[in-house]
Amino acid sequence: MNRLLFNIVLALVWSLADGQISLANLAVGFLLGYVVLWVAQPVMPPSRYFQRLPTAIRFGGFFLWQLLLSNLRVAYDVITPRLYMRPGVVAVPLDAQSDLEITLLANLITLTPGTLSLDVSEDRRILYVHAMFVDDVEQFRDSIKNGFERRVLELLR
Repeated sequence: MNRLLFNIVLALVWSLADGQISLANLAVGFLLGYVVLWVAQPVMPPSRYFQRLPTAIRFGGFFLWQLLLSNLRVAYDVITPRLYMRPGVVAVPLDAQSDLEITLLANLITLTPGTLSLDVSEDRRILYVHAMFVDDVEQFRDSIKNGFERRVLELLR
């Protein structure tokens, strides 16, 4: 059984044993299940679950931080009388190769306010992104490559 699924089952069992299913109770159950699975590592087959879960949590935190920053930047541009946006379409070369990697990267870019994934080239090596704030094309490319793409590849590979 997949360790994540097993951890979720342990969280549900914890909540049911406690008598109430709430988000806080499920979170406590998930953390306790994680500890139990970590302690039981020697008797279970090897898995990368214990390296991936912290990576996924860091990735979620990074995405939420980027979401907050981009929301603030777009909101500031909307409420000020002067427009600071410099829109443009940027071709971002991809290291992502699989459909899952490219799709996740494109969707995360689109979910971030001020950016929109437009298209992927036929050879799947370039992602075209429209952005509201392109002050420096190389800096924008670098923020996508070393921000979202690096973390997506770290999570999925």
